[in-house]
Amino acid sequence: MIPVKGFSGQKVAVLGLGRSGLTTARALRAGGAQPVCWDDNPDAREKVQAEGFDCTDLRRTGALEGIASLIVSPGIPHLYPTPNPIVAAALEAGVPVDNDIGLFFRSFAGPEWNNFDTLPRVIAVTGSNGKSTTAALIHHILTEAGRSAELAGNIGRGVLDIDPGTDGSVVVLELSSYQTELARSLTPDVAVFTNLSPDHLDRHGGMGGYFAAKRRLFAEGGPDRAVIGVDEAEGAFLAGQMAEGPADDRVIRVSIDRKLTGPGWQVFARKGFLSEYRKGRQAGSIDLRAIKGLPGTHNHQNACAAYAACRSLGLAPRVIEDALHSYPGLPHRSQIIAEAQGVTYVNDSKATNVDSAVKALGAFKRIRWICGGLEKEGGLAALNEATTDVLKAYVIGREAANFAMQLNVETQVCTTMAAAVEQAMADAEAGDTILLAPAAASFDQYDSFERRGEDFADSVLQRLAE
Repeated sequence: MIPVKGFSGQKVAVLGLGRSGLTTARALRAGGAQPVCWDDNPDAREKVQAEGFDCTDLRRTGALEGIASLIVSPGIPHLYPTPNPIVAAALEAGVPVDNDIGLFFRSFAGPEWNNFDTLPRVIAVTGSNGKSTTAALIHHILTEAGRSAELAGNIGRGVLDIDPGTDGSVVVLELSSYQTELARSLTPDVAVFTNLSPDHLDRHGGMGGYFAAKRRLFAEGGPDRAVIGVDEAEGAFLAGQMAEGPADDRVIRVSIDRKLTGPGWQVFARKGFLSEYRKGRQAGSIDLRAIKGLPGTHNHQNACAAYAACRSLGLAPRVIEDALHSYPGLPHRSQIIAEAQGVTYVNDSKATNVDSAVKALGAFKRIRWICGGLEKEGGLAALNEATTDVLKAYVIGREAANFAMQLNVETQVCTTMAAAVEQAMADAEAGDTILLAPAAASFDQYDSFERRGEDFADSVLQRLAE
């Protein structure tokens, strides 16, 4: 655990008592603070009270008097579309609002670091799509290379739940826009921006606010090295802002759209081959096509970003290449769950928006596509440009019929996952891929994309066992 510094003897309010909130309360107490906890869910309150924490209704008038800071969990809105009433009251009372990421960055370093030969490093990964895979891939590469590494943030352990830094250790953080937007302290050594596509727009007041939330990790974080995907205008703009000139190799530009040239530091993938160029000369190359855990161009982008981040820490190209070949992939992200009678079954339940589904569709041939769910803003038009290899779509969700009407391929309204899997398996022939890539949120039928992916996997494996 990372004890939170700077609040010894002071009361600190914790709003939201899920995984990050409960860990935050523990870390505050470990640092000598007096956590004052609240969650609208009585079960969550009962859990923290069982650990001896004070639960106080922060909605009451005067509840924030004497509070040094309000620590907010990621799911609680603090600005758009409407601030949570407790957050609004804190802002009105002049109480600083922060989150566990901000507490981590202000608390991670300690006096024992003066005795280390190599200081601990923090790599923070953000972006719209691929950040989980990129963060996990960086962690995997470091571990395979014999480096002490921990994975935390929006993936793995809660950020304050990890072990204190040791000589030469690395912390890899996946950070969502909810986390980067609010954190009062952001000081990564290496910051990674994968890509940008519309998502969470209501929470950020539009695309500009969404990009601004991601940009804070770089503009306010001041990383020693910035790895930036430049295939969207926002990424190209961000790279331009961070670099002092064309030869500034503190910025590593990443692309899967084109060969990058110039005197700086670039990593790009074309036709399945990763290339690294520095000062106009090739410094490394990897054939990504045979790496089973990284199918498709979207995973090649993740590989480029992870490669660049690890190269910035001094790892050799061949060490990185060896680790890429042993990467098993993440659950629910282009995860191959079975291969039977020539049919491949792929779980990409994490494809919760149109852009990520488009990338999943581009990774496979002869697709029987299970899609649908709670549709997000922006419509589905972009999907219809990526359905060349789709043989048929099997649509799930409460609004399956409406979802199906927007697609330009043969569709079958199945509503439930079990029905979709049954029909897709009945139609499939050798050489086909049955792909779950919903292009929608899961909350109309499931409490998480993970549960949706588990249902897909369970349905497939059950039918294969019959």
